[in-house]
Amino acid sequence: MESSRCKFWLPKKNRFCANVPLTNTLFCGNHTSRSDSQWIACPIDPSHTVLEENLQGHLRRCPLLKHVQSLSTQPFYQMGTNAGTDEEEEEEEEEEILFRPMGVKDCTPLNDLSSSSSGPLGGIITSEMKRNAVYTMTATQLSEIISKIHSVHASICRDIQHSYKIPKACSVWINQQVDGKLPFQEKHVMQQASILGNLEEIGVLRNSGGDILRDHYLCDESSGDDTTVPAVVEFGAGRGYLTQLLADCYGIKKVFLVERKSYKLKADRSLRQKERLILERLRIDIEDLNLNAVESLQGIRYLGIGKHLCGPCNSSARRNYMNTSVVQQKCNFVADMTLRCCLAEQQRTRGDDAQCSEGCHLGGLAIATCCHHLCQWKHYINHSSDLSGGVNCASDIQIVGMEDCGKEAFGGVEDILRDMKAVERAVLGFRCKDIIDMGRLMWLKEHEELEESKLVKYVPSHISPENHLLVAKGR
Repeated sequence: MESSRCKFWLPKKNRFCANVPLTNTLFCGNHTSRSDSQWIACPIDPSHTVLEENLQGHLRRCPLLKHVQSLSTQPFYQMGTNAGTDEEEEEEEEEEILFRPMGVKDCTPLNDLSSSSSGPLGGIITSEMKRNAVYTMTATQLSEIISKIHSVHASICRDIQHSYKIPKACSVWINQQVDGKLPFQEKHVMQQASILGNLEEIGVLRNSGGDILRDHYLCDESSGDDTTVPAVVEFGAGRGYLTQLLADCYGIKKVFLVERKSYKLKADRSLRQKERLILERLRIDIEDLNLNAVESLQGIRYLGIGKHLCGPCNSSARRNYMNTSVVQQKCNFVADMTLRCCLAEQQRTRGDDAQCSEGCHLGGLAIATCCHHLCQWKHYINHSSDLSGGVNCASDIQIVGMEDCGKEAFGGVEDILRDMKAVERAVLGFRCKDIIDMGRLMWLKEHEELEESKLVKYVPSHISPENHLLVAKGR
């Protein structure tokens, strides 16, 4: 039996690997020495790599191939529909000077960092690249940027209010009066409940014994007309437990769960047991999703929700979300794509009577932002120079990782970073985050489709330090 096992010794387990070896070798695939040939990301599923010489054969048998082929025939699939436009890239070149502190000529612009697509991330600016850009500055350059960050923050970030709202409708979850088989983690439930509470506060949701929506969202159930019943779309749904909370507390009628991966232990079974609730899963990258083409959503006013789509900068994170989005903990440049798609999509379809005749428009918005260190200027929503002090958010994006900088600083910034206390770096990083989110709020306020919009801190920092919530109500 032992002779049919991999011969790689595992010192921590004090035994050999138990996997079956490959043909004509003593080791399994995990422990066979890799070829010197180049390994590249699979074009179908970049989460795994393949030898370049074996690429053509792999493409014919990639496990995700059948799903991709099926997806490409769906009417709501539009590759890269939410990935940005060439016009925005031209704006980047025109505004390159705004990447630099005033009077500084040789600070490395982020455009140069992202101009090459030869790297493994295809032009995405990593946190390491941002820190390296900071390290190559002189002390004077860094001091000017830091001074400008503090100045702009003082002038535009005075209206971020604390708004920790736990609605009565969520008491069934807060008091754990739910099915014991459903997972319960207090910090996540408190965040979810506060998002819904802020939607109540701004007038999008209403606690009325199971009636979910207020004013123009109300429907006459006796009419039997389901087209007027609001829908909830959860983006990056995962197992779907944020929708579960909303279904238990507000009595929704239609649910659409959008997720690119498949999961076990989903909330789908519990949701399907609810009387008169219609559930549909869309397995698709949100970057490629055109919600206006989802047949069962045609003419329906809907809310969107989302939770915990944060993590590394990869293909599953470079996504956009569609109309009326409530997005919790989104990878930060995904929040920008969300905003762009929520409102830009409205403008593109405003003249389409076939799609908009029954009221297809933005009804409410709540985006809990996070992962600002992953923010990309290419995707950032506010490319104008309207921010006070003439600072473009690219400067903040470049320095937003300051709370964890200073570990391996070089050159002119070494003394500054060494002398800064950890709490000072953290304060600087949080102020950058405030400015980035305030730029988004400014962009929202420019859109007449929204009746009201605001930026709040929706939970205390001890529950989550990433506690910014952009919330808005459509007209």
